[in-house]
Amino acid sequence: MPRSTTSGPSQRMLRVGEQVRHALSETLQRGEIIDPLIENTVVSVSEVRMSPDLKIATAFVSPLGAADAAAVVEALNKHAKFVRGRVSGALRQMKYMPEFRFRLDTSFDNFARINDLLKSPEVARDLGSDNDSDYDKDTE
Repeated sequence: MPRSTTSGPSQRMLRVGEQVRHALSETLQRGEIIDPLIENTVVSVSEVRMSPDLKIATAFVSPLGAADAAAVVEALNKHAKFVRGRVSGALRQMKYMPEFRFRLDTSFDNFARINDLLKSPEVARDLGSDNDSDYDKDTE
C-alpha cells in the first residue's frame, strides 16, 4: 500500500538525515571551506531533512556570530558541491551522495518569540494568583 502524502518522514529518512547532519557538522567544523563569510563563522547544523529518494539533503543551519546570516547561507549554497565532496568520505555506505541545500534555521527565533509572549503582562495576568486563590478557597 503506498504511503499517504500527509504522513511524516519515514524512519529511514530520519536515520539517514541524522547521519548526514553529523557528517556535515564535522566537515563544517574542520573549516575546509575557503570563504571569508564561512571561515570566521561557527555554523550550527540543527536538522537535515532528506527527500524520500535520499538524493536531496536540506540542511537547516544557524550561523553563530555572523552579522548577516542570510549571506552565510548563500555562501554555503554556493559551495554546496565542494561540501558534498568533503562529506562523501563519511557517508561511503550511501548508494548516492545527496545534493545539499542550505536553509536558514528560524526555529530558535520562534522559540524566543513564544517565550517573550509567555512572559508578557497580559499572559501573566491571566495566569496570576487571583484565580488560584479562588480555587483554593472553594476546595477547602
